[in-house]
Amino acid sequence: MTPKQEERIRTKIKQIKAALAADKKRWGGFHHDGQGLRYLPPRLYLQLGDFSGGLRYLNWFRKYFPDDMGFPDFLFEWTVILFKTGRRKEAEKKAFETFRANTYLFDKFFGRPVVPIEKWEWSNLAQPAFAVSYFSYSCTQENLRDVAAWLEGLTQSGKFAQLMDQFIGLATALLHERDPERRGLLLQQARQLESEL
Repeated sequence: MTPKQEERIRTKIKQIKAALAADKKRWGGFHHDGQGLRYLPPRLYLQLGDFSGGLRYLNWFRKYFPDDMGFPDFLFEWTVILFKTGRRKEAEKKAFETFRANTYLFDKFFGRPVVPIEKWEWSNLAQPAFAVSYFSYSCTQENLRDVAAWLEGLTQSGKFAQLMDQFIGLATALLHERDPERRGLLLQQARQLESEL
């Protein structure tokens, strides 16, 4: 990356932060971010290789948007930043959040065929077609090779792989379950899986 390209990216980050600050001032909070600007900085920090800057931004994000789950690619970027800043345990939890948000995303990252699973999808963003068309990261990218090695080992490790299978099982049961009480229990079990990491 040339110094000019880096400067452009840093300028874009400043513009996004300024726009978010203006929204906060105008609306008394960040509830008006209809453009989704808050999700863009992690991608930009990854392009720069500025992982500590990305972590500072994500800490800010967590403070001001505590209930915002984010999109699958945003969660993946968060996972990468946690990994690159040495926060492995947090990175494991965020990797599982990423998997929950889109079970096809890791297949796309590793270049494996994305095979639809007959299960209840948490949102339209979790559809296989979305994972294939939108997600732009790959295990072959030079700056993600260490992440790829770690993530490959993690997803094949006993506990993490077991939790992934349990999540798929719960999502499959949800597809066919019509009883509201039983659905509620299945959803609760799915949310609790992350605490087992």
